[in-house]
Amino acid sequence: MTIPKRTLGRTGYEATILGLGGEGVLRTYGRESQAYEVINRAIDLGLNYFESARAYSGSEAYYGLALKERRKEIFLASKSHARDRQGALNHLRQTLANMKTDHLDLWQIHDVRTDEEIEEIFGPGGAVHAFAEAKKQGLTRFIGVTGHHDPFITRRCIEMFDFDTVLIPVNPAEPVYKSYLQHVLPVAQKKNMGVVAMKVYFRGFASKLPWYTDMEPFFRFALSQPVTLAVIGCDNPSQLEQNARFAGTFKAMDDDELQDLIDEVYPYGRKLMYYKP
Repeated sequence: MTIPKRTLGRTGYEATILGLGGEGVLRTYGRESQAYEVINRAIDLGLNYFESARAYSGSEAYYGLALKERRKEIFLASKSHARDRQGALNHLRQTLANMKTDHLDLWQIHDVRTDEEIEEIFGPGGAVHAFAEAKKQGLTRFIGVTGHHDPFITRRCIEMFDFDTVLIPVNPAEPVYKSYLQHVLPVAQKKNMGVVAMKVYFRGFASKLPWYTDMEPFFRFALSQPVTLAVIGCDNPSQLEQNARFAGTFKAMDDDELQDLIDEVYPYGRKLMYYKP
């Protein structure tokens, strides 16, 4: 089964429409053998976009243990949640050491939520200066930003700085409240940014829907949007293989299918977006 590819915006990289996220089994400690199996199975299945974050427990170190000679086969991304320049540079040094690589393909400012964070990140001595330095020095090929909660904050970030990519939630509950699809995607498209979709399965809470059968409609919904790929964390190889099947047989939804899924999810949308177990 061949997984389709799309161009990751201005980076020019041809990324598979499914990427492996740094959560699931990777956001743990002490599960090296399981993480090794998931990472290498993903490469075997043809995935070429792999992601982690400094905040994701042992995730970066798992990649360092698992990739070995396979580092050159993939596009490797991580993130820093530091808001100041020195903190971000410290994170990058730790990330590269953990991942056992001399560079990232993509380094992202992680989870910007407030105007106050924006002022710190983009102000004197802010983290964005570390990201620009890292790209200039070849420690990362590209830089991006991620937004999880407020599309207006994320939009402000990508309007303020020339990021290469943006990572945002993409699912049929998004139109319920402050939609990333409405407020961020058009700006990212205009700037030719690579757009990576996350929370495709509402952080795994799609099973809370009373009519839930499987995850494929949500995968199809996300990839029917103008995004490059969906990044999804997996607990085990079985979940990974299921997602790979969705990607390998992907067929875009038409407008009626998209709207039907939005309508079905709408009564539960706010719970799904902000569900706390």
